[in-house]
Amino acid sequence: MAEAYKFELVSPERLLVSETVESVVIPGTEGEMTVMANHSPVMATVKPGVVTVKPVSGAEQRYVVFGGFADILPEGCTLLAESAVAVSDLNKADLASRIQDAKDDLADAKTDEDRTKAEEFLNHLATLHDAV
Repeated sequence: MAEAYKFELVSPERLLVSETVESVVIPGTEGEMTVMANHSPVMATVKPGVVTVKPVSGAEQRYVVFGGFADILPEGCTLLAESAVAVSDLNKADLASRIQDAKDDLADAKTDEDRTKAEEFLNHLATLHDAV
């Protein structure tokens, strides 16, 4: 059994998870990363995607996040999400609304940099929609 450590998933609305876990898979902007106890210190940006939590106490849990930051230390990990919800509570209409907003942002982009950011965000949301 893997060594346990403290994990917290926080959104502006509430604390979604605060428990001892074996591992967490985070959708980082540089690629998915599995975080375990004694991980090297890292601050990572999080793209829209699914966070998979494997608690010591039981079954795997999955949460949808819409961006944010992960603060990873050897003794724990805190993910500060822009917005987050359990996959089982995901509102498909809300996700469709976010995709439409991203399409509108892409259409309204004035610079190449804004257009690139909007395209990346829209692609992340579309991938997320297909995954859940």
